Amino acid sequence: MDDTIPFASHEYFVMLALLLFARGMDFLSTWIATPNLVLEGNPLVKKLGWKWGAGINLLLCFTFAAWPLPAIVISTSSVLVAARNFQSAWLMRSLGEEPYRNWHVERLQETRITLYLLCLFAQTALLSGVGAALVFFTGGQLVSLAVGLGIIAYALAVAIYTLLSVWRIRRVRRHNAWDS
Repeated sequence: MDDTIPFASHEYFVMLALLLFARGMDFLSTWIATPNLVLEGNPLVKKLGWKWGAGINLLLCFTFAAWPLPAIVISTSSVLVAARNFQSAWLMRSLGEEPYRNWHVERLQETRITLYLLCLFAQTALLSGVGAALVFFTGGQLVSLAVGLGIIAYALAVAIYTLLSVWRIRRVRRHNAWDS
């Protein structure tokens, strides 16, 4: 499971192509959804920006292509993130980044936080369940194990970055209420 593959071998280039495609789709979907990174949920990515983020991602792709398990986990998670981004990118672009964020915050503020969190945890638990089933029934197959772990990693990322965003929104709301 922790085997590496030789640099510049056929398998290495297959893993590299997989990583470049998956990370490229994540980048493309993010750029379409939020070209100014206003809606980016990952604070590190937001801070790095496009140029540094692209450079670091290329470096990571070339590095992780030597390890099939993490390469497939990262690729699976990245493709799922890209799919989620593409799902709402048209709305984000048509409204604009700031108006979309404001609209989203308003909807969140009109919703009971317990309902919102229940839906978030149900979504991530169901996704994690699919990933866990793949991991459990893998039968020692690397690809099934890695895809299952990738689905779980994606579900965790959705939970973490969504909770971080909600925390920031609620903190700003409390701060604004304090000023009033």
